[in-house]
Amino acid sequence: MNLEKEMFDTALNFLNQRYGENKAGGVAVLRIENGEYLISIWPECANSSADLCAETGAICEAHKLNVKVTHSLCLCRQHDNEPFEILSPCGICQERLFYWGKDVKCAISTKDNKVIFKSLEELQPYYWLDKK
Repeated sequence: MNLEKEMFDTALNFLNQRYGENKAGGVAVLRIENGEYLISIWPECANSSADLCAETGAICEAHKLNVKVTHSLCLCRQHDNEPFEILSPCGICQERLFYWGKDVKCAISTKDNKVIFKSLEELQPYYWLDKK
């Protein structure tokens, strides 16, 4: 099985397990350097300004374990019975992922929800800390 399919299947299986088949919710799967996965959810709060991105928990877990993140994939279903969406990491999560270098690969949003990874360097070719 290729990495794209494995990460997608891991995310979709957890999304369905955590929230139920065809229910709204969001999960992120981060691949770490030893090939294992860290999974976190998109928690929702009554006050939306307190919400966190789905990647946040897994990013914190990687820091706790002191392991390098190599890939990130975020999968969500915005509303019950709607198709899933692959979401590119927001700017804040990109900033968090840059901790492990510009070669971290992130799944990006596409019209057909195909899993395509791009490096952070490709997503932000003029990164503010990059002093070329």
